[in-house]
Amino acid sequence: MGAADAAAFIAPGSTVGMSGFTGSGYPKAVPMALAARIEAEHAAGRPFQVRVWTGASTGPELDGALARAHGIEFRLPYNSDPLVREQINTGQMEYFDLHLSQVAPMAAQGFLGPLDTAVIEVSAIASDGSLVPSSSVGNNKTWIDQARQVIVEVNRWQSAALEGMHDIYYGTALPPHRVPIPILKPGDRVGEPRFRCDPDKVVAVVETESPDRNLPFRAPDAAARAIAGHLLEFLCHEVKMGRLPASLLPIQSGVGNIPNAVLGSLLDGPFERMTAYTEVIQDGMLDLLIAGRLQVASATGFSLSPGAAHRFNAEAAQFRDRVILRPQEISNHPEVIRRLGCLAMNGMIEADIYGCVNSTHVMGSRIQNGIGGSGDFARNAYISIFMTPSTAKDGHISTLVPQASHVDHIPQDVQVLVTEQGLADLRGLSPKQRARLIIARCVHPDYRPALSDYFERACAHAYGQQSPSLLTEALSWHQRFIETGSMRS
Repeated sequence: MGAADAAAFIAPGSTVGMSGFTGSGYPKAVPMALAARIEAEHAAGRPFQVRVWTGASTGPELDGALARAHGIEFRLPYNSDPLVREQINTGQMEYFDLHLSQVAPMAAQGFLGPLDTAVIEVSAIASDGSLVPSSSVGNNKTWIDQARQVIVEVNRWQSAALEGMHDIYYGTALPPHRVPIPILKPGDRVGEPRFRCDPDKVVAVVETESPDRNLPFRAPDAAARAIAGHLLEFLCHEVKMGRLPASLLPIQSGVGNIPNAVLGSLLDGPFERMTAYTEVIQDGMLDLLIAGRLQVASATGFSLSPGAAHRFNAEAAQFRDRVILRPQEISNHPEVIRRLGCLAMNGMIEADIYGCVNSTHVMGSRIQNGIGGSGDFARNAYISIFMTPSTAKDGHISTLVPQASHVDHIPQDVQVLVTEQGLADLRGLSPKQRARLIIARCVHPDYRPALSDYFERACAHAYGQQSPSLLTEALSWHQRFIETGSMRS
């Protein structure tokens, strides 16, 4: 049926589980039709909002369209849409940010409440009624299992060669019946290539032909190249010291321009026969696969620029044996991450001198995005690395501060910090040793004297000396930015 008829199955106040992960594999037609219906209801003076669950971020036809219609009451677990962000930060929308590995288990345990409708994009429906996933898996298995009714979008834009890349694991169970996940290497396949779906739950099938929408990655600037260089030097040193094998350990990379630049630098590095166990396959990882430097990449979805997505669709068959797409509760599962010994490389908004990392909030209270999978990987990685340029907003913000205005990752989960200024290996250091190293290696020269002065005065006058802090000054840099537009004194 058409998208408008399918959207009519979604009732006001209901909870809808949508497919999608970082702008790939999300439904396009039904959410837009639902947004149009919501706008018409609002124009008639009737309230209409829904609760939206996804895998992670989606695209403008989903989050953007529903936000423009003021149709989202509640959103989880991750967002990057600017209009949704605005409505969250102005209190118009409730938002629950949680680790991506925890979403499916919490839904299955009933902690999130009932799921009324699943709207899932697939690339095909098999003759036995099973569903061939599209360019992301995300939480789709759980949405299909838990929802009272299912709406399927079959997107002909997605490559037919995707079939066979997916590994849908049906071995999860709730406590006390859980058993180990039998993944010993990133390339292990332990599940099925398609989603199981009870045909009686399917109330609509909508055919579409619409591309995934991800923004193009910027060409690496000087800061990104410097960060990549510092990290490459560090990895080479770890291999030399015998702490990493010559092929490294499985790579995990967050999404964004800096992580993508770091992946690009591995093309010129000395490492061969690498593997990846990560959330998303972005342009830099696709380049490593094409060059043969990366043997296999396991993820839950793609995050490809338009050009890279076009290339992948044209050549998808060559990747079928080297790309595995899994449910995000498996791609991000702490048990598997710890077993494989992943190298976690993620971006951040800011860090403080003791190694607390803020990944989500600007000036303490404005959400920028969710925590995503960075917590899943950072706490369980073999080495946990966070990266950012040392300044933002044309130098008016220092990303290294006396105290983080919001903490997503505690110092025990942060082992390495990298900016274009340098790299600080924090493993085995006390808080004061960490502070001196971060100030010396990572802070921009414009802010280094002020941060050194703060730390020395804190050591002299703080209430205690384990992690010295001047409580009346610790967040003064953020307050100064809010009042004047600059952290500079």
